[in-house]
Amino acid sequence: MARQNYELGLGIIEEHVDLATAVADLAENVFSADAVRAIVDARKPEKFPPFWKSLVDYELLGLHISDEYGGSGGGLTTLAVALEALGRHAIPGAFVPTVLASGLIQAAGGEATALLPSLIDGTTTAAVAPEGTTLPTAVADSSGLAVSGTWDGVAAGDVADLLVLPVSVDGDTRWIAVPADQLEVAPQDSVDVLRSAARVTATDLLVPSARVLTGLTADRARSITAVVLGAELAGVIAWSVATASEYAKIRVQFGRPIGLFQGIKHKCAWMGIALEQARAAVWDAATAIDKGDDTADFAGKVAAALVPELAVRVTQDCIQAHGGIGFTWEHDAHLYYRRALATRAALGSHEIRALRVADDFIAGRARALEIELPAEAEAIRTQVRAELDAIQAIDDEDERLAALGDGGWVLPYFPAPYGRSAGPLEQVVIAQEIKAAGVQVPNLLMGIWALASIVGYGSDELKEEFGLPTLRGDIMWCQLFSEPGSGSDLASLQTRATKVEGGWRINGQKIWTSMAQFSDWGILIARSNPTAPKHEGITYFLLDMSKEGVDIRPLREMTGSALFNEVFFDDVFIEDRYVVGTVDDGWKVTRTALASERVALSGKMPAYANDSDLLRFTRDRDLTPVTRAKIGELVAESQAIDVMSNRIVLKQLLGADSGTTASVNKLLAMSISQKIAEFITASLDVAGAFSVPGERTDHALEQLIGGRATTIYGGTTEVQLNLIGERMLGLPRDAQ
Repeated sequence: MARQNYELGLGIIEEHVDLATAVADLAENVFSADAVRAIVDARKPEKFPPFWKSLVDYELLGLHISDEYGGSGGGLTTLAVALEALGRHAIPGAFVPTVLASGLIQAAGGEATALLPSLIDGTTTAAVAPEGTTLPTAVADSSGLAVSGTWDGVAAGDVADLLVLPVSVDGDTRWIAVPADQLEVAPQDSVDVLRSAARVTATDLLVPSARVLTGLTADRARSITAVVLGAELAGVIAWSVATASEYAKIRVQFGRPIGLFQGIKHKCAWMGIALEQARAAVWDAATAIDKGDDTADFAGKVAAALVPELAVRVTQDCIQAHGGIGFTWEHDAHLYYRRALATRAALGSHEIRALRVADDFIAGRARALEIELPAEAEAIRTQVRAELDAIQAIDDEDERLAALGDGGWVLPYFPAPYGRSAGPLEQVVIAQEIKAAGVQVPNLLMGIWALASIVGYGSDELKEEFGLPTLRGDIMWCQLFSEPGSGSDLASLQTRATKVEGGWRINGQKIWTSMAQFSDWGILIARSNPTAPKHEGITYFLLDMSKEGVDIRPLREMTGSALFNEVFFDDVFIEDRYVVGTVDDGWKVTRTALASERVALSGKMPAYANDSDLLRFTRDRDLTPVTRAKIGELVAESQAIDVMSNRIVLKQLLGADSGTTASVNKLLAMSISQKIAEFITASLDVAGAFSVPGERTDHALEQLIGGRATTIYGGTTEVQLNLIGERMLGLPRDAQ
């Protein structure tokens, strides 16, 4: 099966993209379907399977290890990129356990690093025991640790020369590195039929101090494990997404490819969304560890809480999308499902992983995400800061707003004189400096779309009339697109534009028009040629909202307020000069006006429920483990969304395509606010729905009820899922 462009995307920089491609090509050559099936059928693990030499020759065993020990010095991020590519082939054997073991030993430092060269050159294999909820107890003495006990589920433990094992020392988790010949190792049945397992037992074992990984904390060991196993699971997810999507394109039911059926299309889209979430979480943890970030272990906990659950769910959905064929032994889907199940078990219970995230979050140890910019950003920052300081020094507020608009600070990505023609890097710096300086930039709302269309397609007269006044905040705009019968399907609109002398007569109705009752002007699309095909015969107009024949009727929403409106047009006259672009070609204006070179720094909207609301809820409350675990789940999901936002920016800075990832990020950002608001109100019991003295619930209820709109306006969740399925995964588009 040919690789799709979304399948190897954990890495961002060109070096990592090239590595992912090279490793994927290698894997396709050495992990053929016949070779994998031979391992499944043999049910007898080999210490050095036929492909081992290729992995050694490509120096994959030392990607993450410092060159001080003979490695490549690429760090965990580089290893994670390779592991995702290998994970798409459910790589058998001891490779993943070995690189995990060497990663733990390197992090510990000390005398145990003498073990690294033989792990890198492939002459020694290793395995790592799961931490588990109960550990063998070790007793410290002057020469090391005395250990007795048993570890279950040690992946590749039966073919390993070296075992890295967790033990409990005075209630703390420590790690030891022990040669296999000093332990009792018995093969153990595993759900994963491509990677064997073992039960390992130590009896009165004395581990010398040189083999006690004293420099490795429990949190760092868990973080490295989450990265290594999570990166492999990202590959498992990528395979599942690709396999299900490709099958949905060719499997015909009722005369149509099943990918046309919304149930399958949306299932595949959610699988693709999970892939982006997993990549973001693993990438963030890996890069944070590589940089020595103080909050790296929080990122590791997020990856551990999120990725295994996503992998199990996606592999289940892959089987479901295939129907009966997916449940057969001959199909590979169960091999990936088994790998996901085994890995999830090795990382410990979901509740414990979620609780670790929650405990850090509640204690204020969460990770604040920042974008690492190239060195040339500092020169831009110096200039930007100087200009903004001068504007901030203006005493008169109106003059200050005018200076912001005239200087191109409101929409810096627009061309001059409306913006600063700022590229992605300058946009990021400007946004950071505006926030740091506390500059209040006018919120143009629909004015952004209006200006995009006017600047792109309007006459010089329209640019002169509306450009700077809009940027200064002197003109408020609304958008007159949606209609009762069209919703997100704008091309099906029925509002009519009839040509008359000197202009056009508009008749029809629009709905869901935000702020129409307060707006000075509106951007309007209407059907000017009823005989033209659906996406043709539409013209784009600018409408003075005070015109005779415009009837604005506020729609009272479920919140009790009236942000939206119905707008009726009864022979409303619009002069020819207010046509934007070419008559009958307004669809092009509409589409391109919605697209821009803007770098979006976050997909979340602060007006709706977010992490701050969740943290506020936890204060001065006795939280049950169940409640804390749910908080951990929400925080992990929310953190991954923020990481995805940063990854989108970094891709734009590098000139890479981030379109489908941005769509995924928007969908998740809107849904997480709903989840947080729902959780808070549901956790308040009676106070979640009634006025209870001593409970401040009004804000939570407002966010809950008002937030229901977030997954509707701007394209419903269902429409977004269709777009993700079609544009990201290449699923067939309905001809209708």
